[in-house]
Amino acid sequence: MTKKICILGLEDYPMLAGDGSGHIGGESVQHVLLARAWRDMGLEVSMVLHDLGQPRETVIDGIRGIAAFAPRAGVRIVRFVHPRITGVLRAMRTADADVYYQSPAGAYTGVAAWFARRHRKRLVVRIASDLNCVPGQQLIRYRRDRKLYEYGLRNATLVAAQTERQRTLLREHYGIESAVINMAVERAEPTAPAARDIDVVWLGNLRPVKRPELLLELARRLPHRSFVMAGGSLPRLRGYFDELSRAAARMANVRFLGPVTYADTGALFGRARLHVNTSSAEGFPNTFLQAWARAVPVVSFFDPDLLIERRGFGLRATDVDDMAAAIEALLVDPGRAAALGAAARAYVLAEFAPRQVAQRYLDLLHAAQPRGWTAPATTRIPVAKS
Repeated sequence: MTKKICILGLEDYPMLAGDGSGHIGGESVQHVLLARAWRDMGLEVSMVLHDLGQPRETVIDGIRGIAAFAPRAGVRIVRFVHPRITGVLRAMRTADADVYYQSPAGAYTGVAAWFARRHRKRLVVRIASDLNCVPGQQLIRYRRDRKLYEYGLRNATLVAAQTERQRTLLREHYGIESAVINMAVERAEPTAPAARDIDVVWLGNLRPVKRPELLLELARRLPHRSFVMAGGSLPRLRGYFDELSRAAARMANVRFLGPVTYADTGALFGRARLHVNTSSAEGFPNTFLQAWARAVPVVSFFDPDLLIERRGFGLRATDVDDMAAAIEALLVDPGRAAALGAAARAYVLAEFAPRQVAQRYLDLLHAAQPRGWTAPATTRIPVAKS
C-alpha cells in the first residue's frame, strides 16, 4: 500500500512556494497539483527541489520540500556527478518514499530509476512531450543524458503517457507499454463576456519549438485584433527572448508581458476570447486545460488525440493562413466561440480533476510490479560520455 510519495521536480520550488520571481513550467504545475491532491488523500508527500536559498528541508502547505543542490553549484565537468547526482540521491534517500514520480525527460529519469531499482521502490515516469517518445528527437542536450533517460524509461514501474499517440510512439520506438493518465487542472469559473477584453492570448516558454514568432505574424495579418504574449526565457535563450520582445514592442496590437506568475496566467485566460498555440510539437499543454477550464476555445496546429477537431473544443489549423482565418471566424461569431468553450469546460471538469487523476496513479501502481527488484547491490548508474 502506498503511504509516501516523492516527486522529483527540481524546478518546482517557485510553484510550490507561490514565489512569483521564479520560472514556472508546465511540469511544475502538474507536480504541485498532484502533490496537493495526494496530500489531501492522506498520503505523506515530499518533493526533491533545487536549493534556491530555502532551508535544506521545509514544509510548505503540508508538503515536505527537500533541497538537493543549487543550480550553479559545483565545478564544470565533475558537477554532473557532484553535487547534482549525489545531491538528488541524498534527497531521495531522505524522502524515504514508497513511490517516486519523475518528469520531464532527462538524466534524472535514469538517476531516479537506478535509485528505485537499487532500493526496491516504485517509480512513475511521466511523458511530457511527443518528442520524448522517439529516439533522437528528445530536447536533451547531451548524449549521456539521453542514454540515462532511456535507461529510466525502460526501468520505470509505470510509464504515464498523456495521449494515445504517445502510447503508440512508445510501443513502436521503445517496445514499452504505458498507460494514458490525464493531466490535472484546477477548477476555475469562466468570466462574463464583457470582461473578456483580450482577443488572443499566447502563453508558454519562449523557445523555438513553441514558435512564438508565428503569433507576431498572426498579429500582422489581423491588425484589428488584440494579442497578448506571455512567457519567460530559458537558459541560453535570452537573446531569442529579447529579439521577440523588441519585435512585439514595434506592433501596436501586441502586448508582450514576459514572464508571469501562475496566478496571473489564470487572470489572463479569464480575460481572453481565444487561446492560440503555435508549437511544432507538444504533449498535452497545460495552457489548453487552463483555457478550457475557463470556457476559452483553443486555436492550434497541435491537437492532442484530436480533442479539438473531434470534440469541438476550438479549431485546428494547418498553416498560418488557416490559423488567421480560424481566429477571425471565432471572433466574429461569439456565440459559436461560447458554445465551443462551454463544451470544453464541461469535459475538463469531468475528466481532469486533480483528485481523480491522482487516484488513477495509485490504482495503476497498486496493480503494477516494480521492475528490476533482483538487481544486485553493485549495480551502477549507466553514464555514457557526452
